[in-house]
Amino acid sequence: MASSRLPGKPLADICGEPMIVHVWRRASEADIGPVFVASDDSRVVEVVEAAGGKAVLTRTDHQSGSDRIFEALGAIDPAGAYDIVVNVQGDLPTVERAAVSACLVPLVDPAVDIATLATPIKRAKEKDDPNVVKAIGTEVAPGRLKALYFTRARAPWGEGELLHHIGLYAYRRDALRLFVSTPPSPLERREKLEQLRALEAGMRIDVMVVDAAPLGVDTPEDLERARAMLAQRKVR
Repeated sequence: MASSRLPGKPLADICGEPMIVHVWRRASEADIGPVFVASDDSRVVEVVEAAGGKAVLTRTDHQSGSDRIFEALGAIDPAGAYDIVVNVQGDLPTVERAAVSACLVPLVDPAVDIATLATPIKRAKEKDDPNVVKAIGTEVAPGRLKALYFTRARAPWGEGELLHHIGLYAYRRDALRLFVSTPPSPLERREKLEQLRALEAGMRIDVMVVDAAPLGVDTPEDLERARAMLAQRKVR
């Protein structure tokens, strides 16, 4: 709600519904388990519940989305019945259900602590855009990488494909507990990327490569693009 570039963005209207409701619907369509919206603002909770969803009101002092998810998980499932949690960011109204499901695939491997997504960068200007985070890894299976680093810089150097990291994560519950109990790391603070905390702590992150990135809504221009994309889906 306090976004500097798009104040109040979870409640921004897209085709007659708040953005957060669109994200909740996309997550629900993935059909991988119960879906809750975690927010520190009662207005977000109210619109989700009015749409028929479930929401949890969290503290306002969390430093990262992962910290907020961990608090919400404790309220939703105190007995620990679920051992995997998928964190879909609330500003991805065009996320595809297949992408949400794909994030679970690496966790079949017990060596993987956290899974996330990336997609090949197709627009040249995004290669040097610090708002487009790059995922760097080594292939361990077709379409799946073991993450080595994430950066806002253009990387890796040289000819070849660059991958745009998508901020959608699947955590083992124990990995999420370890993550939130670990203080922010030097590289995390420098790059402003919380996933680097996990890598610096020795946790393994695997990356599934998908065909396209959902549009992250950070600016008024992004919001207009999201409105056009979702309006087109309704027409279909």
